[in-house]
Amino acid sequence: MVCFRLSPAPGSGLVLLCLVLGAVSSYALEVNVTDSEKATCLYAKWQMNFTIQYNTTSKNFKTATISDFSTATYNGSVCGNDQNNPKIVVQFGSGFSWIVNFTKKESAYLIDSISFSYNLSDNATFPDAKEKGILTVHDLVGFRIPLNNIFRCNSLSTLEKNGVVQYYWDVHVQAFVQNGTVSTKEFLCEKDKTSTTVVPTISTTTPSPTTTPTPKEKPEVGSYSVNNSNGTCLLATMGLQLNITHNKVASVININPNTTDFTGSCQPQTALLRLNSSNIKYLDFVFAVKNENRFYLKEVNVSMYLVNGSVFSIANNNLSYWDAPLGSSYMCNKEQTVSVSGAFQINTFDLRVQPFNVMEGKYSTAEECSADSDLNFLIPVAVGVALGFLIIVVFISYMIGRRKSRTGYQSV
Repeated sequence: MVCFRLSPAPGSGLVLLCLVLGAVSSYALEVNVTDSEKATCLYAKWQMNFTIQYNTTSKNFKTATISDFSTATYNGSVCGNDQNNPKIVVQFGSGFSWIVNFTKKESAYLIDSISFSYNLSDNATFPDAKEKGILTVHDLVGFRIPLNNIFRCNSLSTLEKNGVVQYYWDVHVQAFVQNGTVSTKEFLCEKDKTSTTVVPTISTTTPSPTTTPTPKEKPEVGSYSVNNSNGTCLLATMGLQLNITHNKVASVININPNTTDFTGSCQPQTALLRLNSSNIKYLDFVFAVKNENRFYLKEVNVSMYLVNGSVFSIANNNLSYWDAPLGSSYMCNKEQTVSVSGAFQINTFDLRVQPFNVMEGKYSTAEECSADSDLNFLIPVAVGVALGFLIIVVFISYMIGRRKSRTGYQSV
């Protein structure tokens, strides 16, 4: 346990703040704020991380993931009094901060609002960012909890605004703690009330690999498109199978196009196709132009909810797949693998994409992948071999028949 002694808060005396880091994949934060008599007045334990989509100077989209809070400081967290409401303040990284405010109304207290500030000038987190400076997203929550109840939500909760997605899980919080003792009476979020599986909190055991069934069947092929003011600007047809390894557990997920939404955008040098569903927050395919005459898949970003309630997020902006000339489409009927990282690969089936220069909403002539080209080459070869074999058989039959006809005549 690491404790921080903060400056006196008006009306509340000296505040003592403690943090415990759990042995999990992301940091489990536990905060205990006490008043001048060392009695607990505000308690919270939770896990969180953030994904932020931003523009680069090269007019591409990138996604940054923030999940390391090992350098966090907590100056400004207070119990609250008649003039100031309770709040938890966390500072981390270079110019990043997270603040949650509480208010009291009659026989209840509210998780009133959450503010998250991030620094686009931090080149380590946001390489090649077009904008600079600190930006803040402010979300009004207004979640009401009875006094002397601890709020508990093990299930995953999200807030999304202005390209920032905030993820929270394993949340336990109580403001306006009475008599310095955190309550044992829990007030559950709706997801925990309906959940049949309790999400583990702090655990070092390996999850059972049977928690996620592995589909063996080929995924259904879906058709996706993006429109702008000039009409359809991107076309994609493909079956998608996601291969994920998380906490040493491998799972395979087929994307169902019937339950998947899609959006995107088209720029002169880049194009974005974004898929999302109930368990996929976003799956981004980012295409780019190279050498002014070809396009390729440059970037894949994914953030999704796993069955244990955790969030899986991966981004790679240094890919080189699906290369074809501008003005044409790229096609590969055979199964292909897009390796995004060691923990995430995408298998594609019956793929055809055209992210630029779409005319009248239709695909242009396709450039086929090498696997299809090899197949197309082998077919005529196989036909030729079969015809050659047939000719040989006919020729041998003819010679045998001719020899028999000669032996049928005898000299007189």
